[in-house]
Amino acid sequence: MVEQKRFALFLATCDSTFVKKTYGGYFNVFVSTFGEEGEQWDLFRVIDGEFPEEKDLDKYDGFIISGSLHDAFGDDDWIIKLCSICQKLDDMKKKVLDEVWELPESATLLAYSDKYNVEMASYGDHLLSIQGHPEYNKEILFEIIDRVVGLKLMEQDLADKTKATMEDAEPDRKQWQTLCKNFLKGKTDQI
Repeated sequence: MVEQKRFALFLATCDSTFVKKTYGGYFNVFVSTFGEEGEQWDLFRVIDGEFPEEKDLDKYDGFIISGSLHDAFGDDDWIIKLCSICQKLDDMKKKVLDEVWELPESATLLAYSDKYNVEMASYGDHLLSIQGHPEYNKEILFEIIDRVVGLKLMEQDLADKTKATMEDAEPDRKQWQTLCKNFLKGKTDQI
C-alpha cells in the first residue's frame, strides 16, 4: 500500500472576498495549483495564530508558506512563531516552498531582476523561495491590483499600466507551477 503524501499550507494572508466567493479561499487556489490526487492537504492560518503541533511536523512531506503583506522580520507573535517553525523545518530538512519570507544568509541566489534582488533562491535541496505567485491567475492578480488601488497604495494610472503589461506579456505560469510542484514533491530530476 502506497503511503498518502501529506502537505501543509501556512497561510500568512487573509482570504479576499473575491477569492472566497470565486475559489472558496486561497487554500483551494494553492491545492488546485500544487496538489495531486490522493494527497492530503492541511491548512494552517498562521496569520490567525493557527499552527500544527511541533510533534506533528514530521507527518508532513512538505510545506508551503504563502506570501503576505507582513514583514518576516516583524515582531507579531505569529511571525515569531512562524520563523521558529521554519528553523525547525530547516533542521528537519523538510521541503519548504516559500514565497520569499525569510532566507538564510547562505542561500543560493537562482534568479533576480531589476525589480527584486531575489526572484528565486534555494537553501540546500529542501528550501525554495520564489518572489512570484504561480498559484495566481490573471483574474486574481487583477483583483489584488484593484484592492491595492482601493487602499490608496497605488495610483490608478500605474494600476492600468500594470494590467496592460500583464495583458501583453503574461508570464509562463504553467512553467513556474511545474517547477515549484516538482520541487515540493521531491521530483528534482524534473526541475
